[in-house]
Amino acid sequence: MTFLQKAPDIVVGFDVSQDTLTVFQAHSSSPCPKPCVIDNTAVAIRRFLKGLERIDLAICEPTGGHEHVLVAELMAAGIACHRVDALKVKAFIRSFGTLAKTDALDAEALARYGQDRWDRLALFLPKEADQKMLTDLVARREDLVAFKVAEQNRARDPASKVIKASCDAMLRAVIRQIKAIEAETKALIDRTPQLKAAFEEMQSLPGVGSLTAIALLAHMPELGTLQRRQAASLAGVAPHANDSGLFKGHRTMRGGRSDVRRLLFMAALAASHAKGPLREVYQRLVQNGKRPIVAIGALMRKIIVILNARLRDLNAQQS
Repeated sequence: MTFLQKAPDIVVGFDVSQDTLTVFQAHSSSPCPKPCVIDNTAVAIRRFLKGLERIDLAICEPTGGHEHVLVAELMAAGIACHRVDALKVKAFIRSFGTLAKTDALDAEALARYGQDRWDRLALFLPKEADQKMLTDLVARREDLVAFKVAEQNRARDPASKVIKASCDAMLRAVIRQIKAIEAETKALIDRTPQLKAAFEEMQSLPGVGSLTAIALLAHMPELGTLQRRQAASLAGVAPHANDSGLFKGHRTMRGGRSDVRRLLFMAALAASHAKGPLREVYQRLVQNGKRPIVAIGALMRKIIVILNARLRDLNAQQS
């Protein structure tokens, strides 16, 4: 992960919506202008950026893909950008006692958040074409699988034969699309040496199958570049304390990427039954009095740490 090396003088917050961007510029040593609104188009964003003297850091939220044009233009202009966690910004706003919510207030809060937390904000790095395609293919497959499950549920108790026939037809079409997406994903990995090497290395760990390996490559491309604790935290499997005074609560896993945590849960379940050292770790934890769900959580954390270390070693060999 990449971070700024010195405090930014000018931080710009972009509150993103489908059609417009509300912009607020925060200066460290001069009065701030009022927020302005521009169109959420490449032309309007490019014109706005050219009209500014400079931007040291741009802050925006992930907004269902509506921020992609903005991020692309920021990258083309060589401007450092951070896509912030919406929950963190919300907590930041509430810490000032602000209860109102408008686009202008959100844009200002994003800029102030960047000024305050700049040294801990990982900068956005553009994905390579193959990595972006893999991410898009995996996201599309997940959408189709969710639709397939919904159609299967509807087909179980249809209101009429016509509806059941419609559900069956949709299921056949969706299954064909899922198979086509999976074939294209496999072809992409096979023709990309870096992805193929990482894919094969991840599958060498018991519990990590082909679908899990592909999904992890898509949802967590940072694997192999992180420290052990960073990998666990980003995956959402780091234990967080819950202590107060004499009370010592259970450590719980919070935050991180929920998609990755769900993948690791299934991988840990498989690893706890598969032959290998991970099953021995699970059995030892249970024998020592840990609840099975706690042991699975420890296995999830161990899996992501091992994968990160293996990919780090693989990257070192390839470089």
